[in-house]
Amino acid sequence: MVWKWLGALLLFPVQMVYLVVKAAVCILLPARLRDLSGENVLITGGGRGIGRHLAREFAKRGARKIILWGRTEKCLKETTEEIRMMGTECHYFICDVGNREEVYQQAKAVREKVGDITILVNNAAVVHGKSLMDSDDDALLKSQHINTLGQFWTTKAFLPRMLELQNGHIVCLNSVLALSAIPGAIDYCTSKASSFAFMESLTLGLLDCPGVNATTVLPFHTSTEMFQGMRIRFPNLFPPLKPETVARRTVEAVQLNQAFLLLPWTMHVLVILKSILPRSALEEIHKFSGSYTCMNTFKGRT
Repeated sequence: MVWKWLGALLLFPVQMVYLVVKAAVCILLPARLRDLSGENVLITGGGRGIGRHLAREFAKRGARKIILWGRTEKCLKETTEEIRMMGTECHYFICDVGNREEVYQQAKAVREKVGDITILVNNAAVVHGKSLMDSDDDALLKSQHINTLGQFWTTKAFLPRMLELQNGHIVCLNSVLALSAIPGAIDYCTSKASSFAFMESLTLGLLDCPGVNATTVLPFHTSTEMFQGMRIRFPNLFPPLKPETVARRTVEAVQLNQAFLLLPWTMHVLVILKSILPRSALEEIHKFSGSYTCMNTFKGRT
């Protein structure tokens, strides 16, 4: 027993070196992308913003069917018509992912009308852009229900069948604010941090489930209506991401079976700095970058 334990201990660093080298080689060499031609993709919050661009990107890359969920029928209908014009079968369902019973009811309707979902993209989110003391209690609850609990309900609705088929992918459009919060968006930062923990736990739990994987995308500030009015101190140095860029890189991450994706790559530096710098130094970085005041001009969706 002791020799077995000692052997495992000695083998562990060798395995780590091998995996690091393998990852480095995969970065340098072009990887084979997953074929999406047989996939049915469901995108929550699919009527506008990043969700609409995700629908376009999946359609361009050959997804078999695209299903859109959201709360605003006008946006869902417009996006559905656009995807159909691209030659891809597309359907929409009005669904508030923060409502558990509605999620389960609409998931059943999707299975009956469209078929099994093989790629679930949890994209729906809201932000109120206020401090804790200025936030309405109902607004705070709404953020947690949609941004966090909604992923519990959608995943529970579709994951069991993915496990049966041994074919599926759970995708989460998160935010770098899950790792580095800012003032003025306490509801959003909290919900995204919870969502990140959910996906991290889910990803580890799927390691022994053949054919079923997960991807978490953590983008920097993206220029969509949801964060309209947010101002970065040095926009030329840290320009907001384009939603089409986030969508393209997200679909690529799914095709490459990449577990976690930070956008842009410089966000890795932020994570490292947060791990090693003292709190006082981090506070100065926040002040210098303007993240302490970036939500002062926030307007959000109108």
